[in-house]
Amino acid sequence: MSSPATAPPAPNNLKRIVAASLIGTTIEWYDFFLYGSAAALVFNKLFFPEEDPLVGTLLSFLTYAVGFAARPLGALVFGHYGDRLGRKKLLVLSLLMMGGATFAIGLLPTHASVGSAAPVLLTVLRLVQGFALGGEWGGAVLLVSEHGDARRRGFWASWPQTGAPAGQLLATGVLSLLTAVLSESAFGSWGWRVPFLLSGVLVIVGLWIRLSVDESPVFKQALAQAEARKSSATATAEKMPLVAVMRHHWRDVLVAMGARMAENISYYVITAFILVYATTSAGVSKQTALNAVLIASAIHFAVIPAWGALSDRLGRRPVYLIGAVGVGLWMFPFFSLIDTGGFGNLLLAVTVGLVLHGAMYAPQAAFFSEMFATRMRYSGASIGAQFASVAAGAPAPLIATALLKEYDSSTPISLYVIAAALLTVVAIVVAKETRDRDLTDVQPEDGEVRAKAPAAGAPLG
Repeated sequence: MSSPATAPPAPNNLKRIVAASLIGTTIEWYDFFLYGSAAALVFNKLFFPEEDPLVGTLLSFLTYAVGFAARPLGALVFGHYGDRLGRKKLLVLSLLMMGGATFAIGLLPTHASVGSAAPVLLTVLRLVQGFALGGEWGGAVLLVSEHGDARRRGFWASWPQTGAPAGQLLATGVLSLLTAVLSESAFGSWGWRVPFLLSGVLVIVGLWIRLSVDESPVFKQALAQAEARKSSATATAEKMPLVAVMRHHWRDVLVAMGARMAENISYYVITAFILVYATTSAGVSKQTALNAVLIASAIHFAVIPAWGALSDRLGRRPVYLIGAVGVGLWMFPFFSLIDTGGFGNLLLAVTVGLVLHGAMYAPQAAFFSEMFATRMRYSGASIGAQFASVAAGAPAPLIATALLKEYDSSTPISLYVIAAALLTVVAIVVAKETRDRDLTDVQPEDGEVRAKAPAAGAPLG
């Protein structure tokens, strides 16, 4: 007989939880990706003017990478308090921080107005964005995973993951519309600010929805048991979530970091660096490149829940391996298709790349959630995901742009992504399958996670 924590929730309640997580992650990723697209298209001229366009782009992507550097700190802080206070409170805070920073970017003066102060202010706001996003992902996927039906956890938990392509779709769509209706001088003068200022409206909508959902029942049960332990005569002090993760789950953290390498690097090469490569090496217009990413992101959004559902049938590891191997094999055809300069080939290259990426990204939410015990799950999942982003997604556009400048060829970039794919394959091969784990039963023991139910009266982790 299912416990209240593991019983499937009412369909309407679960859909509201999924909607709250999805809308929040969509807004957060809209803010984050908007910066990446603007870094490739206009920030190099507005904040880092240089004679060599690629040098300006490198500096622009450097501030883009700074946002990733703040994500581990966000993971530590939000993870700690999310495991102590709950998922919902921290998700509201992350949304406010991200939206506020993005809105402020839309008001920034450029290098022409205030000189070197402009890129400094831009970098500070980018740090705030990264800090907020470092805490957003873990809370959003846990809120759904801990509410959802265990038999379909991969499917339901994959919906917050669609916030990434939805945010990319929204950011790219707004930019694509503006570049289509505005002249290049108007877009560079004031048009680029519009999508950043729109973030203020989106945050209000997201905040209203997030405040309407309940805290995770799994977390509330674990918190109640932790409080009961504190009041017992034999109570011992509860370890900080970070300390507990490093003691009981350090192998899982390493697996999560390895699993992120191909997923994170391939995504930013396919969606951010392509705006540089297609326009500078393949002779494709900005509008054409943006349209390709726009259409491919819509398909990416649609396939993620399908991959998540497949992970409920086959397991998290097999589906993840399909994506990692597929992305590695696709890199050489990916650039060959872009080099033709045709829109159809460009669209095919990006679409196939993102479909394969979805095979990694979809099961990731449930996979990482199932690795960690309840009272350290926010910290563990966030640390594994966000620390990897510093070595993976953060430098990916920067490394790809530097390789292109140095070798004037896509071959080194393909090899770079293939190397990341090999690291991910190794991580998934050594990982344990988690599909059948009950989140209320997961206990830390000797660095691993048991799937067996605890003995009667045993406390949750």
